[in-house]
Amino acid sequence: SLKRVTRLELLYTVGRDFNCACALRLVFSLIQCRSSINNFNDTIKQCRLCLNTLSAVSLNDSRVFAFTEELRDAASLYHMFPDVADVVQLRSQLLNWYQREKRELPWRTLAVTESDLNIRTYAVWVSEIMLQQTQVATVIDYYNRWWLWINKFVNLQEVNQMWAGLGYYSRGKRLHEGAQKVVSELRGQMPQSVDRLLKELPGVGRYTAAAVGSIALGEVTGTVDGNVVRVLCRLRAIGADCTSPAVTEALWSLANTLVDPERPGDFNQAMMELGARVCTPKAPVCNQCPIQTHCRSYHKVDGLCWSCSVLGDIEDCTVNSGTCSLCPSEPWDDELGVQNFPRKPTRKPPRMERTLTCVVSRSGGDGEDEVLLQRRPNKGLLAGLWEFPSLLLDEGTSERKQKMALSDEVSRILGTHLSDTLLQYVGEVVHVFSHIHQTYVVYSMCLKEADAHSHTGNTQWLSHRALQEAAVSTGQKKVCVCDVCKNKKKSPVCKKPRVGGAKSGGRQLCLTSFLTSVKDQSV
Repeated sequence: SLKRVTRLELLYTVGRDFNCACALRLVFSLIQCRSSINNFNDTIKQCRLCLNTLSAVSLNDSRVFAFTEELRDAASLYHMFPDVADVVQLRSQLLNWYQREKRELPWRTLAVTESDLNIRTYAVWVSEIMLQQTQVATVIDYYNRWWLWINKFVNLQEVNQMWAGLGYYSRGKRLHEGAQKVVSELRGQMPQSVDRLLKELPGVGRYTAAAVGSIALGEVTGTVDGNVVRVLCRLRAIGADCTSPAVTEALWSLANTLVDPERPGDFNQAMMELGARVCTPKAPVCNQCPIQTHCRSYHKVDGLCWSCSVLGDIEDCTVNSGTCSLCPSEPWDDELGVQNFPRKPTRKPPRMERTLTCVVSRSGGDGEDEVLLQRRPNKGLLAGLWEFPSLLLDEGTSERKQKMALSDEVSRILGTHLSDTLLQYVGEVVHVFSHIHQTYVVYSMCLKEADAHSHTGNTQWLSHRALQEAAVSTGQKKVCVCDVCKNKKKSPVCKKPRVGGAKSGGRQLCLTSFLTSVKDQSV
């Protein structure tokens, strides 16, 4: 490593005939060690001044700029792991922690115990698709049910029925399409490399292919999901927009550098486990982190210096002057601590929508009431799922016009004429999708047997009990709960203006919380 010396000492250390490039490297590092200069233009001037003082060969601007560009690339090593010994140590620390602390999950057990390569690869693929944008605790039950239902998956409707409530329904569709392709085009053989997984299975992207390849097939490749992004950004103080191309490629490069060649699947799962349980988005538990000694963000919070053999002892990347593509553009916030990283772009607020929804009921053959459902289009949001008759509500529409439009829609579905006087206002239910803040304005309509016959192939009548097992979204189940409570006159949450009233503030309630809220308030 570079010995710290003063500029005066440098004059005695470096001779008149010292190689210009070596002198410039030394001077550059010296200036960065001994001052707070972060601006490259100022650094260039300082380098030129020192070299002229040494009576070294005069350097023109182009050579100086060319060399500082080279050093700029070297400076990015600050965000990487240039020392092999550090990489080896990190692998050992992380894998030892994972061996002690890992959660026993059904897909992990199957990946270890299943000897059939096709089944093992398929099992990991299913788990990775289910885990996208979904918490582990939620996925476990669905994953176990998947294996119980797998022989029933004749068509997409059966898949949607099992998937109901898990969200992001296009994932189930992609799994179904992929399985069909494996059977019909790949002769029942799952792709057995990362490249083939990426090319041959619909809906499989870079992360999923790498995860399946490393865990099921033992291929040596890193993975980068949301948890890993957070861990790596904090480890190497990467504060630029984590969705930018430069940061994305840097993170994949880091992941591929760090992955253990002997245990790639365990290492990648350990990184994800660390992000999920220790290096969390909020309130990270840094004192429990097994790789804390490698974390630049933690060192900054803890007041320690960071050292680099090229850059000397500094607090920030040497090119942090607006030119480093990995450094944050905003200053460090002491209150956030390690949560300064990663930096994400401001999310666009969800689109506000209001939808007229009608729970149409009739008396069933066994005495249990049935409700009318229609199937959504095969493309778009909630594709192919069942829902109550609905219409998107235009702002400013009077209640009278709302009821007329909704009764016309129900009449169209049933092939009859129904008066809007049959509609009874129930309440409002809020459900938030990733990009839509949906408010269902709920009405109910109770029909006589003569009016209750649908005339299209995309409708069906289901009992409330059967509806809970059907391919129906969580939002629609909330609507059903609201209607049932209103009819039983037990729930004040279905009164105007919205479910939960002022207490919920129009926030989305998960289905379990929704039911609990109804029960609590009906006592």
